[in-house]
Amino acid sequence: MGKLTGITVLDLTQFLPGPMMTVMMADHGARVIKVEPPGGEPVRWLAPLENGESVWFANLNRGKQSRVLDLKSEAGKAGLRELIAEADVFVEGFRPGVMARLGFDYPSVKALNPGIVYCSISAFGQHGDLAHHPAHDMVVQALAGFMSVNDGPDGTPVVPGVPSADLAAGTTALAGVLMALLARAKTGEGDYLDIAMFDSLLPWCAHIAGSAIAGGASPRSSEQRSLGGAGFYQVYQTSDAKYVVLGGREIKFARNLLGALGREDLIGLAEAESGPAQAPVIAFLRETFAGKSRDEWTAWFANKDVAFAPVLDFREALDSPHIAQRGMLIEADGRHHIASPIRFVGEPAWMPGTVPELGAE
Repeated sequence: MGKLTGITVLDLTQFLPGPMMTVMMADHGARVIKVEPPGGEPVRWLAPLENGESVWFANLNRGKQSRVLDLKSEAGKAGLRELIAEADVFVEGFRPGVMARLGFDYPSVKALNPGIVYCSISAFGQHGDLAHHPAHDMVVQALAGFMSVNDGPDGTPVVPGVPSADLAAGTTALAGVLMALLARAKTGEGDYLDIAMFDSLLPWCAHIAGSAIAGGASPRSSEQRSLGGAGFYQVYQTSDAKYVVLGGREIKFARNLLGALGREDLIGLAEAESGPAQAPVIAFLRETFAGKSRDEWTAWFANKDVAFAPVLDFREALDSPHIAQRGMLIEADGRHHIASPIRFVGEPAWMPGTVPELGAE
């Protein structure tokens, strides 16, 4: 029995933010009813496929039920009203205004079920100049300032490797809904959450954009300690055209590595402010790492107390012993799943729920 057993969630979301939020609830016992349009959520059919189904869809919708409802029809609306009557949580991811036009905005849903926790997830929130601006993750990252530091060595922004705005919204929505459920247990009253991808992502810049937050200049990657302006938080190419990283600026790591390499004279610079003062350290480490292969450096660092890692691709990462030791890749029903990262000590080993066929309850 999961921590959320007894909670019923209506999931009217697609793609990433909402499904990621609700799959975490399903993973821990909630009954999640995924309301899909005729034909199903588009992600169902996106390659790559495994056992005839999208890997993306399976990993974000396992353990849910599927209900097909055409919300533009009276029959579909009647079906949703029936579901609302028995639900604890209602999650929607449409553009602002859509749910009101369909007759399922918060006041309408609250009238059917006063105790329901209603969560809207959108790109920019339910009000504000950008509320109706079309966007997926990268547009939000661009307007929130994050793309300006997601740049290459020449300062040109590149496509982000992780949909951070999507995922920030999903985790923020989960936290908010669980707070609302805790409050409801005390008061008996439901609530409404307006979760924006834009708002959810902004707190993630506190460690890199302090000067801008305080009213000053924006950070530049080449001068910011966490973005490439420091020798001990940096990416280095190896002799086999692969890469390694140093990922810890504590002075003990600088002493350990520079001492082992016979360059104690650079320890003071490694502790200096990011930017030009770090240039000699970066230059030395760049030249040094270019002298051996990635695997040779991995072996060399094995007995060194330094925040070091080889840069792995996903195949290498998922095949690593640590993944197996943590049980983070699980095969079930002919499909591979990234396991739930939420673990409770003392509970049975986590296993993924069944991936629902379209319309399967």
